[in-house]
Amino acid sequence: MLGPSALQSGSFNRPGYLRLDFGWTRALSPEQVREIEHVSQQALRADPAVAAEYMTLEQARDWGAIALFGETYDNTKVRTIEIGGPRSRELCGGTHVEHSSQIGTIVVTGEASVGSGSRRIEAFTGVEGFDYLARERDVVGQLTTLLKTQPDDLVGRVSDLVDRLKSVEKEVEKARVTQLLAGGGALAARAADVNGVAVVAHRVDGAGGGDVRTPALDVRSKLDRAGAVVIAGVQDGKIAVVAAVNDAAQQRGVSANDLVRAVGSLIGGKGGGKADVAQGGGSDSSRLDEALDPVSTEIARVTGA
Repeated sequence: MLGPSALQSGSFNRPGYLRLDFGWTRALSPEQVREIEHVSQQALRADPAVAAEYMTLEQARDWGAIALFGETYDNTKVRTIEIGGPRSRELCGGTHVEHSSQIGTIVVTGEASVGSGSRRIEAFTGVEGFDYLARERDVVGQLTTLLKTQPDDLVGRVSDLVDRLKSVEKEVEKARVTQLLAGGGALAARAADVNGVAVVAHRVDGAGGGDVRTPALDVRSKLDRAGAVVIAGVQDGKIAVVAAVNDAAQQRGVSANDLVRAVGSLIGGKGGGKADVAQGGGSDSSRLDEALDPVSTEIARVTGA
């Protein structure tokens, strides 16, 4: 639990906004944030006194006032504010509430680290705090109506929907891979012959890097002679290219690495890998169909045609 000694400073540096700095090392849990809100509300209900006093800067330091002491101050006279005794003492040159209860409600909106061993909480106060809660209430109301559930069941309902969405996404991904693999046999059967090497150069729209590697390897496995496969996928304007060459084609000098480089030179990209499998990418999809032509040209060159 956060004890009163954890609080270092608090400031209301604009209407409706509160900033609190704490001596704390870890991120606050939701339970700790609620505790801070509860303790703050109880303190405001008690209406601790607000007092202003003028003193020298050195006296303010000794008194325990919180301030950015790297700033320039009048050494002979500074204005200090104390709320409820030593819990809140700081230099304050602007206006201030006359009673703590005038602050109204406190609604924490966020917390973050501001240095080693120190965290900062930010909150809305007063009317701004009520407005923030009203907006949150409206969001909850809209969600409960949309999801046909009660506010207390909202988190569970959303959690169930997220789990279902993840499950559907996995099924869609499996279906997409299955669809890509389903055409592997047909692609292998339609392979072009380049000097005795079966060549498949194919474009797949809507496929990313992870999508094209699997069908490239699958088509290669279906070639019953020396063969090379280059699959290029286009997704969101980006190109992913994978080349796969079997052992028989490698023995004739065909390299997947060289094939990827030949394609990459025309699509504004690059790539590389090994003789059996290589991959790359590019950004100029307008030349992709043209870029697949060098695959046969490169194979013809290295096989001596």
